[in-house]
Amino acid sequence: RLATATTLGCTGAAARAEELDRPGGWDVVIDATGNAGAIQDGLGRVAKGGTFLQFGVSDYATTAVIEPYKIYNQEITITGSMAVLHSYERAAALFASGVLDASVFISDRLPLEQYPQAIERFQAGIGRKIVVEP
Repeated sequence: RLATATTLGCTGAAARAEELDRPGGWDVVIDATGNAGAIQDGLGRVAKGGTFLQFGVSDYATTAVIEPYKIYNQEITITGSMAVLHSYERAAALFASGVLDASVFISDRLPLEQYPQAIERFQAGIGRKIVVEP
């Protein structure tokens, strides 16, 4: 994934937030996981006056502990988004125009006969996007 991020213009990355030097917190923190632990950790890393964006999809029963006083005192903005509502048309246009290259996002192409292996790879978190072809 790091190689893909570099291909797309990323100039720095870390496996854990602790590897990044930002003692005052971050102006914007985005959770794209939906994982309660990641949400709680991310909220704790927002700088004073910063914004926390919740894009990750959690199970409806997932709960995360927040610190209301910190949100109030640090003037933190929390925004949620079901971003998929308005993004498909724009994404399709970017792919169609060549601005985005779909092959960068595809890590595996497997024949239909290997569908069980594709599911195993997906569940194990291996690869990025797996295409199963007829």
